[in-house]
Amino acid sequence: MALIVQKYGGTSVGSVERIKSVAERVARFYREGHQLVVVVSAMSGETNRLVALTQAFSESPNPREVDQVISTGEQVTIGLLAIALEVIGVPAVSFTGWQVPIRTDRVYTKARIESIARERLEAVLQGGKVAIVAGFQGIDADGNVTTLGRGGSDTTAVALAAALGADECQIYTDVDGVYTTDPRVVPEARRLERITFEEMLEMASMGSKVLQIRSVEFAGKYRVRLRVLSSFDEEGKGTLITVEEEAMEQPVISGIAFNRDEAKVTLVGVPDRPGIAYRILGPVAEGNVDVDMIVQNVGHDGTTDFSFTVSKGDLKKTLTILEGVKEELGARAVLGDKGVCKVSVVGVGMRSHPGVAAKMFRTLADEGINIQMISTSEIKISVVIEEKYLELAVRALHRAFGLDAPEV
Repeated sequence: MALIVQKYGGTSVGSVERIKSVAERVARFYREGHQLVVVVSAMSGETNRLVALTQAFSESPNPREVDQVISTGEQVTIGLLAIALEVIGVPAVSFTGWQVPIRTDRVYTKARIESIARERLEAVLQGGKVAIVAGFQGIDADGNVTTLGRGGSDTTAVALAAALGADECQIYTDVDGVYTTDPRVVPEARRLERITFEEMLEMASMGSKVLQIRSVEFAGKYRVRLRVLSSFDEEGKGTLITVEEEAMEQPVISGIAFNRDEAKVTLVGVPDRPGIAYRILGPVAEGNVDVDMIVQNVGHDGTTDFSFTVSKGDLKKTLTILEGVKEELGARAVLGDKGVCKVSVVGVGMRSHPGVAAKMFRTLADEGINIQMISTSEIKISVVIEEKYLELAVRALHRAFGLDAPEV
C-alpha cells in the first residue's frame, strides 16, 4: 500500500462526465489498497470566467477580493468529485485550502506556501477515506483567503506530497508526459520515460508548459517523486521526474525548449562606466519587470550598447521607464523588438560532453539563422533569434541532437 497524491487539472475535470472518469480512476487506486490525496483545479475555463467577473467592476480590483472570488472555482470541483466518489462506493472528504489548512504568505493572487498542517488529512486517510483538496489556494496568518497564481494546483499537490511523505505525486494533465519538444512543432518528438528535476526546471523556465515551475522547484527541494501522466490514457506510464542519481546514463541533450513570449530592449550608445548596468536595470526592477538575458557590447568610442530581454507584455512598460531615464543615462536611443524568441537545448549530459554549444551554433548557421543573444548554464544553452525562424530552429536542433523518434 502506497500513499499517493494525485492532481487533476481543469481539462481533466472540465465536465460532469470527466469528473466521473476521474472518480473511476481514483476508485481503482483506492480499491488496490492505496491511500489517496486528490488535488483538483477549477473546471476548465472557470478561473478565466471568475477573473473576468472581478474586472467587470474595475480594471484593477482589490487583490484580496479577487482571491475571494477566484478561489471558489476549486471549491465547486472538490465537492463534485467527493459526491461522484461516494456514489460509486468510495468514501471521500473534501477540503478547501483553508480547511486543511495550507498556510501562505500575504501576497494576494500569487501567494507562496509556508506550511501545511497534516493532522486533518492524516485522520481522513487513517479512517479509510480519500482526501480531496482544492488546489491553487490557502490562507494567510490573518485568516484571509489567498491564491497561488496560475498553475498553482501543481504546487499544492507537490507541497502536500512533501508534507505527507507521499510515495509519489502524480500530475494528470491533457498530455501523456514530457516530450523532447512540443509535438505540435516537431511531430517526431518523443515522450521521455524520465527526466531529472534540473532538466525539468530548465524546460519549464524556458517555456515548456507541462508543469508549473514552482512545483518543479518544490519537488526538487524536497525530493518528491513526481510523475506526469495523461487523464485520458489508462495504460500510459507518463514521465518520471527524479533526481539525477536515480537515472541511468543520461543523453547529452534531453530536450529542446522554446519561448515565444520574449521581447528585446536595447539602449544604444550608453557611456561605458562603472555602475551603468545598475542604473539601467535598477529602474526596471523597481517597475516590477523581470529581466531575462543580458548582453553588453563595448564600442571603440567609450560607449556600450546594452541589450536585455523581457516578456512581451512588459515591453511597453520597460520602454516607458527607460525613456524617462534616457537623458540621465546619456543613451542615444532606446529600442524595442517584439519579433524575437528564445530557443534552448537542455540536458544534464552536457556537463560531461564538450562541443554542445559549437554543434548548436553550427546547426543554426547551416539554416541561415542569426543568433542575437546567448545565455548558458551548466545544463542549458539558450539563444535569442528572430521569431520567424523559431520552428525551423527547433526542428533542426531536434534532428541534430538525435532526438527524433525512430521511424517504424
